[in-house]
Amino acid sequence: MPWNVKDTMSLRQEFVSLAAAQDLPFSELCRRFGISRQTGYKWIERHKEQGVQGLADQSRRPHHSPMRSPQRVVDIVLELRRQYGWGGRKIERRLCDLGHRNVPAPATITEILRRHGMIQPHESALRQHWQRFEHEHPNSLWQMDFKGEFRTLESGRCMPLTIAV
Repeated sequence: MPWNVKDTMSLRQEFVSLAAAQDLPFSELCRRFGISRQTGYKWIERHKEQGVQGLADQSRRPHHSPMRSPQRVVDIVLELRRQYGWGGRKIERRLCDLGHRNVPAPATITEILRRHGMIQPHESALRQHWQRFEHEHPNSLWQMDFKGEFRTLESGRCMPLTIAV
């Protein structure tokens, strides 16, 4: 016996047609399809406005970004990168030194550079300054650290040593 396979669009079309028939209470219909009532009303409204095309997934990308950096700041950031080859932290510091107000954070400046193709992904990977202490096999790496010494109450000395396995 073959599986009863239905794609999302056919399920949404079926939902809208059953809702139009009004044979079941709307809450029960939504429960059977595993959606909230709010989602059910959304599909019905989209079907009324746009027809079958309205049942397709739509982009969730915002229509505008109110917190986006002003274009003049982006232009200055790009020009400093072209002139000196600096990264986000140095450009942020230079903008502050030049007296600019509302300077973006270094991470935002780095993202501006990346968005405009001025930072290549392979270059970023080469500049990673940390390395995890993970190895393929247990006990293949031991790390020890001497923490200095201090006096104890009995006029002795304690020299703590930590070992990470």
